[in-house]
Amino acid sequence: MATLPSEVLGVPVPDWRGDDVAMLEDMATRWLEAEILPHYDDYEKNEIVDRSAWEAAGAAGLLCPSMPEEYGGAGGTFAHEAVIIEALGRVGVDGFGIALHNAIVAPYILHFGSEEQKRKWLPRLATGELIGAIAMTEPGAGSDLQGIKTTARKDGNHYVINGSKTFITNGQNANLIIVVTKTDPSKGAKGTSLMVVETDEVEGFRRGRNLDKVGLKANDTSELFFDDVRIPTSHMLGSEEGQGFVQLMTELPQERLLIANQAISMIERALAVTIDYVKERKAFGKTILDFQNTQFKLAELKSEAVMARVFVDHCVERHLKGGLDATTASMVKYLLTDLQCRVVDECVQLHGGYGYMNEYPIARMFRDARVQRIYGGTNEIMKLLIARSL
Repeated sequence: MATLPSEVLGVPVPDWRGDDVAMLEDMATRWLEAEILPHYDDYEKNEIVDRSAWEAAGAAGLLCPSMPEEYGGAGGTFAHEAVIIEALGRVGVDGFGIALHNAIVAPYILHFGSEEQKRKWLPRLATGELIGAIAMTEPGAGSDLQGIKTTARKDGNHYVINGSKTFITNGQNANLIIVVTKTDPSKGAKGTSLMVVETDEVEGFRRGRNLDKVGLKANDTSELFFDDVRIPTSHMLGSEEGQGFVQLMTELPQERLLIANQAISMIERALAVTIDYVKERKAFGKTILDFQNTQFKLAELKSEAVMARVFVDHCVERHLKGGLDATTASMVKYLLTDLQCRVVDECVQLHGGYGYMNEYPIARMFRDARVQRIYGGTNEIMKLLIARSL
């Protein structure tokens, strides 16, 4: 079974990992090892996870664990989301896009949806009948969400959506997509609204190509096109137009925290597999670990990883208490993803030539890690947000 963080780094188990959370973590890890890992090479080759895997995850209780039971969820908290996110990284199936589905898409509906919307969509997200995505980025607008061009024009009791999106996680599989639109382009950020599109129920929606990425190959990532897509006005999130930007800003700290959870999980896995490797691999008559350079390098990486793990756990605890501010969320996202890329790079080096071979897990981690510094807001944007607190 995959190594737990307390075993890799020797850190105390935080209070937020109570008995029920620990049980879920153990179950999620075992389930992913048994049900997803054996097929993961095929998912990477096909550049998409089968829908059947999503439905199986729903049946196992791994979808929407923090949604209330009355809406089909398990009634948990972000603590339950965090251990599922970390289990994905620990097992090495980072491209299975349930973290976004669970901890980004579903919360928008829970926090901003009407009672009717919650009852309509959340139970189906929990079973995997619906696969969620959120369409923010456009060809000409990434971290600058105020610069989006996709419009939603009101026409009677419908909205008509026109525009295009790109780099959309779960884009090929998703059949429930939260679309960031401009309902009043003249108002800038205050003219932004979030619209929910059930793709199976509309005309004019097209999926572009499944984008050919450097890493996270198993995670379908797509262009999406909206050509006069008509949805009922009841599919807007919020009580009135223009609330979208505030809704986005409200949810972004959790998105950035979950990216940090992904990062620390891969950091711990990279260290675990590398320590195992250098204990076995020999050069000049002794193991790679016997060389002082190896010992010093791993000592540095483990020390930094321990600090990172403590910070992530601190942020999870603050978030569970409702106190994770945007500045701290930006810090944990930027610090953890920068460290993730550096740790993985150093671990590739310690593997030597084998670290560049795809049959070794560190090679896949090397490919998968790099995007973490880009999505969820680039790390340069994180520094700008942190600087505002000075």
